[in-house]
Amino acid sequence: MGIVEEAHNVKVIGSGEQTIVLAHGFGSDQSLWKHLVPHLVDDYRVVLFDNMGAGTTNPDYYDFDRYSTLEGYAYDVLAILEELQIQSCIFVGHSVSAMIGAIASVARPDLFTKLVVVSWSPRYLNDVDYYGGFEQEDLDQLFEAMRSNYKAWCSGFAPLAVGGDMESVAVQEFSRTLFNMRPDIALSVAQAIFQSDFRHMLSHITVPCHLIQSMKDLAVPVVVAEYLHQNLGGVSIVEVMSTDGHLPQLSSPEVVVPVLLRHIRHDIDA
Repeated sequence: MGIVEEAHNVKVIGSGEQTIVLAHGFGSDQSLWKHLVPHLVDDYRVVLFDNMGAGTTNPDYYDFDRYSTLEGYAYDVLAILEELQIQSCIFVGHSVSAMIGAIASVARPDLFTKLVVVSWSPRYLNDVDYYGGFEQEDLDQLFEAMRSNYKAWCSGFAPLAVGGDMESVAVQEFSRTLFNMRPDIALSVAQAIFQSDFRHMLSHITVPCHLIQSMKDLAVPVVVAEYLHQNLGGVSIVEVMSTDGHLPQLSSPEVVVPVLLRHIRHDIDA
């Protein structure tokens, strides 16, 4: 196993000519895809990994400068593909990893046949003629809450993000992976995500994009998916699911897994 693979806990499973890379969002790790993976391994080579800063990674490897912008994560994705000698893949990204995969695809479009993304936002802050869902005051309060008592913040944030109560399995699962992050690293990751603005890059994203979105999502309003659809440089398609929450693959796998499989197997112009 190479250095990059080891650092990101890379797992390669399944068999097939096509490779699928599964990338998780903030506060989770590769276990986010546990409901999807069994449906892929018979037909695809599946690559799972953990973003640096996830609770499953070595915190000593987290470089606060490198990961102050999402480009640092995009370079990690490219490094993983290079170390595994992957020439082409379908990239399935959730939340921030949707943006990370998109950035990587701008640098190396030849490596990505398409992006299948869940809950993607290029900017979380509201702006003139743009609704991202948050005001700066909201984010300042979020960061302060993380700083002052991380565990208490996790307990409050998890049910809001997932869209369920603390008793639900999905909320407990997300709480677990959120708790596993080192608090200072979690704050750094959250700041890099929520303060980012990649709207200028959208026209440069030419890889086909399948945009999958929950009807109700605390972090990403439905209008953001439509904004992406109108501003991406390549072909795209939007599917809004009747799900509630930012992590529907955990909270509503019975709805989300069939949708993901359909978008993975079928191209936009098919």
